[in-house]
Amino acid sequence: MTREQDQAIAAKGRHIALVIAGTISLWVVLSLFIGPMLGLPGRYALLFDFAALAGMIYALVNIFQLWRMRRDSQR
Repeated sequence: MTREQDQAIAAKGRHIALVIAGTISLWVVLSLFIGPMLGLPGRYALLFDFAALAGMIYALVNIFQLWRMRRDSQR
């Protein structure tokens, strides 16, 4: 494995970690604090849930890509 491959894998891993942490943090803040404080109806909570789900699916796709990158670089 070359140094460039190692750096690319590390950068992708950091990106995935930031997406997961940011998605969950934003979802918690919106669902538990901002939404009730503004008195938003329940349908907005569902919108926040779907947005968080989309973020998690994006992270899952990137995790699969990272797994393939690591597997290909070990060959």
